[in-house]
Amino acid sequence: MTDLAAVKAALKTQAVETPSWAYGNSGTRFKVFAQQGVPRSPKEKLDDAAQVHAVTGVAPTVALHIPWDKVDGSDGYTDLAKHAEERGLRLGAINSNTFQDDDYRLGSICHPDATVRRKAVDHLLECVDIMDATGSADLKLWFADGTNYPGQDDIRARQDRLAEGLAEVYARLGEGQRMLLEYKLFEPSFYTTDVPDWGTAYAHCLKLGPKAQVVVDTGHHAPGTNIEFIVATLLREGKLGGFDFNSRFYADDDLMVGAADPFQLFRIMYEVVRGGGLTAEVAFMLDQCHNIEAKIPAIIRSVMNVQEATAKALLVDRGALAQAQVAGDVLGANAVVMDAYNTDVRPLLREVRDEMGLDPDPVAAYARSGWAEKIVAERVGGQQAGWGA
Repeated sequence: MTDLAAVKAALKTQAVETPSWAYGNSGTRFKVFAQQGVPRSPKEKLDDAAQVHAVTGVAPTVALHIPWDKVDGSDGYTDLAKHAEERGLRLGAINSNTFQDDDYRLGSICHPDATVRRKAVDHLLECVDIMDATGSADLKLWFADGTNYPGQDDIRARQDRLAEGLAEVYARLGEGQRMLLEYKLFEPSFYTTDVPDWGTAYAHCLKLGPKAQVVVDTGHHAPGTNIEFIVATLLREGKLGGFDFNSRFYADDDLMVGAADPFQLFRIMYEVVRGGGLTAEVAFMLDQCHNIEAKIPAIIRSVMNVQEATAKALLVDRGALAQAQVAGDVLGANAVVMDAYNTDVRPLLREVRDEMGLDPDPVAAYARSGWAEKIVAERVGGQQAGWGA
């Protein structure tokens, strides 16, 4: 039997980090679609994020993306952190950007030109400076580096350049700070990708040291990949730094987490629970773009999807499962897992929210708040935030 009190306690301590860029305009590879009421500054993004946390109670941190969230002045980031604190938030992971500059056409940290590599590493060091100013603990790195043609560049040399650049940034990290290295199967390069999979990311993090860990983006895998196996392995090795949660049908669509395959999200969260990863040491971050749906309600729903998958994972009767596994009862073991997955946990989560002093229905609570109408009326003029594609 599962201890419901323990399940509730775990759900109350879970935290899901929302991404600043999800509040801005985004779109497909071909067009960015504008919406009314979109933030025009990092502070307005935080104002929106505060609404998500207010109705869910489990979204206390916001990831920044540099330079999309760059602010001016020597005290700009300190002021931004204060703005977040005043709204009951903290600034989370600092995400670098080495993919939107003309100099990075042939790569950034792996570029054959030392001048371009220096520029990329300097940007990463700047991000660590921003971490110092904001109190952020995590530097999140994703590189679009790779090649499109055989012979275009030396594959091994690019790994050497990657290792050298990462080592310099790693040495700059302060006490309590860490580097989270993300991988991606392909895109924008289609012959080789310099960090294409968890094995490559793991190998570099292992060599760097304990402050370097791997980020699992749930959209960055080949179809049919057993993501929960990757999660279990990284947890076993102490190298799972966090998740970028989203959902996809093909590859990296960045749809709402749990939208395409909620069963997969449940299986991932079970391995997290099983491996002792439901702690602050594993960052549960959303990495999504909301192009045709309203942004704040979509983020609220995404947080709820993570909660529902987590609740189901916590409900797995691990004692009964272990007995069935030892007995070789294949169908019995599977039934234990499926019983948990098929449980309607929405009433349980409504109880949890009520005990936390929250509205049991976060989506309805946001709709009643009037915030959507307020930002449409007030955010007129200026330049809307977006990822600049």
